Amino acid sequence: MIEGTPGVGPRAELLWSFCRLQLPTVPMAAEACARHLHRTFALYRAKTDPQATWDRYLANLYPLDWFIASACLDGDPRAWEVLFAARAGRTDCLLLDALRARAARLYPRDEERQESAVQEFWGHLYAPERPGALPVLARYDGQRPLVPWLIRVFQNWHISQLRKNAGVQALPDDDLALPLPESDPSNGRWRDVFNQAARDWLANLDDDEILLLGLRLRHRLSQREVAGILGVHEGTLSRRTDQLREQCLDFLSKRLLAEGWTGDSLFDFVRTEMTNVLLDDPRLSADYLAQLLGRRGRRWGREPARSVATDRANPANKPVE
Repeated sequence: MIEGTPGVGPRAELLWSFCRLQLPTVPMAAEACARHLHRTFALYRAKTDPQATWDRYLANLYPLDWFIASACLDGDPRAWEVLFAARAGRTDCLLLDALRARAARLYPRDEERQESAVQEFWGHLYAPERPGALPVLARYDGQRPLVPWLIRVFQNWHISQLRKNAGVQALPDDDLALPLPESDPSNGRWRDVFNQAARDWLANLDDDEILLLGLRLRHRLSQREVAGILGVHEGTLSRRTDQLREQCLDFLSKRLLAEGWTGDSLFDFVRTEMTNVLLDDPRLSADYLAQLLGRRGRRWGREPARSVATDRANPANKPVE
């Protein structure tokens, strides 16, 4: 049994054995695994409920993501290689390319700032931004997929900086890693219910609706650009977009109400969760959208070129699931 894991028993050793089996190139020692397990459990309790149990924590743990983040904090170069090769969605671009795409939207027409934004964030994964602060990876508790979480932290941090520079109140530091306040532990449950409902709604869309949603929301094309690509009138596209939005809100509202939701508005969930749901859906990837356009004899003139890093990535370094 791994020493120093009171309250967890043989499950700590089972967790370590499973992660080592799945990621044999990342040789984190059992003792280090136990240390990180207690560290992230304490972090989880501080964010949610001081009385949270090991059973509750381990039941929702993403073990391989947790293992990679922990090994990266220990400075293991092979763990960093796995993180470099991780993808933002099952069929989409590498994490680094996804961060660059976000930076391009945050700082349009400023390539120097886009590059520095990504490099600064990548450095803060391991080194704290300021004395007394935690590195980004040290704030990860393993309770959500690592790659979408990193993208969210990146976007929220830079949005807070842009708001600060514009004289608008920035997000508190504690909110950089989490989209909603965690003073109410039920927020985590409703976030999960919302995400599952959003995924179910997407699964029921036909290809035409996926194409419209992907071009308008996933890739941020203007209504005029999408109308030109699809060969329809802007008024027709506007009506379709409104109908799709209303269908989405109606579906999500009914699902949450059926689960016992008593909140006043879905706005916070839509604002903080929907982007990650869209990012993770393979039908909304650039490759799939290009296929849909190709079937219609059309192409997207702003389709991003394939990354050399994507093509040359070592297939042995599989994405963290």
